[in-house]
Amino acid sequence: MSFFTRGEDPFIIAGPCSAESREQVLGTAAALSGMGIRLFRAGVWKPRTKPGSFEGQGIPALEWLAEMRETFKLPAAVEVAEPEHIELALKHGVDVLWIGARTAVNPFHVQRLADALKGVSVPVMVKNPVNPDVDLWEGAIQRIERAGVPEVAAIHRGFSSYASSAFRNQPNWPIPIELKRRRPDLFIICDPSHITGKRALVQEVSQRALDLCFDGLMIETHPDPEKAWTDAAQQVTPEALKGILCHLIKRRQSAESYTSGAKLEQLRQHMDSIDAEIIDLLARRMELSEQMGLLKKEQNMTVYNPDRWRDIVDTRSTQARRLQLSPEFIVALYEKIHHESIQKQLQVLESLDKKIKD
Repeated sequence: MSFFTRGEDPFIIAGPCSAESREQVLGTAAALSGMGIRLFRAGVWKPRTKPGSFEGQGIPALEWLAEMRETFKLPAAVEVAEPEHIELALKHGVDVLWIGARTAVNPFHVQRLADALKGVSVPVMVKNPVNPDVDLWEGAIQRIERAGVPEVAAIHRGFSSYASSAFRNQPNWPIPIELKRRRPDLFIICDPSHITGKRALVQEVSQRALDLCFDGLMIETHPDPEKAWTDAAQQVTPEALKGILCHLIKRRQSAESYTSGAKLEQLRQHMDSIDAEIIDLLARRMELSEQMGLLKKEQNMTVYNPDRWRDIVDTRSTQARRLQLSPEFIVALYEKIHHESIQKQLQVLESLDKKIKD
């Protein structure tokens, strides 16, 4: 019987980022009991950015998970990063393993885990690599599949980026969409906790994932998130999780609905990219306005030049017509841009005048 099965309701994985204590593990499982959770997740070995941080409880945590499984009859999943982790997890009866984003980025490391999984029947989930590369993600999945693992699923947890964003990890939806296009059979789970980094955004991203026909969600859940030893900001209480799940809208999943949703999301992503370019260009234009203000001050020139403004209106309107845009819309837009440019130049002049007086 397949572990990852599609149904009317999404496949929900929940549990703490890290297994901190026996009481925390059992308490979280007790609170999740009866909520339809299909798999209990908990970090046992934690790959930390810097040494000296909490790196997991190791074997004791596996013992707590074994007790949790026996008490609540809830399957358990842990992240593995070394062949030794696989051996220890299986020894303690862990039901599902997952390979983390920092491990998935290294094909040599993934292959070591694949070799250790040969002959093992445990299901394995593979998170996307930290960098946005669908081929690298698919390659990691294929390495695990070729080891003979009977069930492999993918987890979308977002991608690292230096760009400022509301998210901890950019969702970059076209990448899991492309993976789904290549592998429509593949079970794909979204991890809104790691994408958002903020518990307030988990509901929004969870709904987006379901709208795109993801098969399930992995949501980090902690009885007291503010005191969590790792990733405190993104974890939710079991009660909050219950609210999130109750408010999710389940869409009808079909090839047609997925294709439409995927195309729509790709268009949104392209639009977002263009918007970012527009804002960057506007920032550069305002920098030029400040430089013009300095030159006008040196030459004792007025800030506003009626002839220059008439030229802008004429040339931009002509270009708008050529590109089948409304000239009225473009002129209205440039009125705001021109006004902001004048304000920038006036600020430059005022600041220089103040320095002279001082």
